[in-house]
Amino acid sequence: MSQETIFTKIINREIPADIIYEDELSLAFRDINPQAPFHVLIIPKKKIATINDITEQDAPIVGHLYVVAAKIAKQQGFAEDGFRVVMNCNEHGGQTVFHIHLHMLAGKLMGWPPYQDKKKG
Repeated sequence: MSQETIFTKIINREIPADIIYEDELSLAFRDINPQAPFHVLIIPKKKIATINDITEQDAPIVGHLYVVAAKIAKQQGFAEDGFRVVMNCNEHGGQTVFHIHLHMLAGKLMGWPPYQDKKKG
């Protein structure tokens, strides 16, 4: 099996995180480098490296991440105003931790397009 990621260590409570939601399939915690007033990562407890590695059997888990996002939006009070969820894939997609995760951003008006000409250093 592939090597452990920082997210695996958070799931296993080997390193601390500001966890705001947890159930049997997923965990959500505040991003340490927030890009919006509210920025959390929603991860499956099952390690799936990239979007390319999602199988048909993983569809319920991936769908569950979006159910969790909607639940968090309601709990935090920004469901009606709106929010953004993003899942990056591989280097050109901006993925830096190879354990799929939704970035959930809220608390400000989001612009489009969401990319820049150069990658952040």
